[in-house]
Amino acid sequence: MKFYNRHISQVIKRQEKRKPALIVTGPRQVGKTTILKHIVGESARYVTLDDPILRVNAEDNATAFIAENKPPIIIDEIQKCPQIFDYIKMKVDEDLMSGQYYLTGSHSFELMRGVTESLAGRAGIIKMLGLSLRELSQVGYSVPFLPTKTHIDEMSNGRQKKRYDELTKIVHAGSFPEIHKTESDLKDWKDYYSSYVQSYLEKDVREIIKAENMSAFIKFIKGVASLSGEQLNTTLLAEICGKSVPTVSSWLSVLEMSGHIYLLQPYANNQNKRLSKSPKLYLLDTGLLCYLSGWNTPEQLTSGARWGHIFETYVVSEILKSYYNDGEIYPPLFYYRDKDKIEIDIIIEDNKTLYPIEIKTTTSPSKAMIKNFSVLDRIHDRKRGSGAVICLYDNALTIGDEDMSISPCYI
Repeated sequence: MKFYNRHISQVIKRQEKRKPALIVTGPRQVGKTTILKHIVGESARYVTLDDPILRVNAEDNATAFIAENKPPIIIDEIQKCPQIFDYIKMKVDEDLMSGQYYLTGSHSFELMRGVTESLAGRAGIIKMLGLSLRELSQVGYSVPFLPTKTHIDEMSNGRQKKRYDELTKIVHAGSFPEIHKTESDLKDWKDYYSSYVQSYLEKDVREIIKAENMSAFIKFIKGVASLSGEQLNTTLLAEICGKSVPTVSSWLSVLEMSGHIYLLQPYANNQNKRLSKSPKLYLLDTGLLCYLSGWNTPEQLTSGARWGHIFETYVVSEILKSYYNDGEIYPPLFYYRDKDKIEIDIIIEDNKTLYPIEIKTTTSPSKAMIKNFSVLDRIHDRKRGSGAVICLYDNALTIGDEDMSISPCYI
């Protein structure tokens, strides 16, 4: 079985030197507990509040639970017993030594509420997603992505070039570590995602939203998959699953807080009132997205009508991982769309510079694909940086004065 070095380990090691508690949040099965056990080692005890007996003990007598489980300790799925946050606060206030409590959870709403109410200033927050292409390719470079010559040169030194068919297989497979531990076939892939939906999504969601009609939620999440890469339309989602718009909005919040979806916000500034105000919706794991959409093979995926949106979802998730894996939990990522329907798929804002990105499934990039980048020149208090077309042409290619065409292997 393969063990992939996770770039986020450097963030954990950095923060455990400064904070008495660390909270690692993200979807189930992305490797949160595995990486903590790898870093902390045998010196830390491990308990999981998925265990109903332990959870009841913690709920009934939190003081005894904390007294018996001395630091350093990894507590898994801590959002299932949020009352112990107060007791952890008391313990770290008695002793502010760093690296005492390592907490994980797959629903960040309860986690963040616990941090806000009890552990503010005492806990480091880390967001984690599945394996990135850099990690799968064993690239050590872990600086967040920017479409600059410096970044592309660094990635050129360490990247492993992927052919078209290799990339499409990776997009179809998804990013959960279990999928990539051993050689697997499409039956393994289907079994994994079927189990994931039943064991994790249905179970966790049922606990959070108390949904009596789970068939409506399955219709809802399939609707989310069908709309990934598009502007959020809660009315359409409500029609798909037969629920109200407020219910759909609540369910979207659950998926966002559990790290399964990402809402890419539109770029906005005070000078332009004509910009879109609706976020774009992405179901972050493309393997789960393919499973829910019925694309059971890479060939079905690339010949299907949704291939462009799924490839865009993959690129957005890879860029997002590059920021999370550097400890940045609020990445400066946006998209651009105005009332004239001029669009730019992604804008990265860094030091008052806007870096535009277009995402295409083409293998023949052209200068025409960057024509919308010039709209950013109208924003007076920002400057436009170099941009990129991220596509399936496998080399870096200059297509403008400072703009490049690159494959996902350079992200």
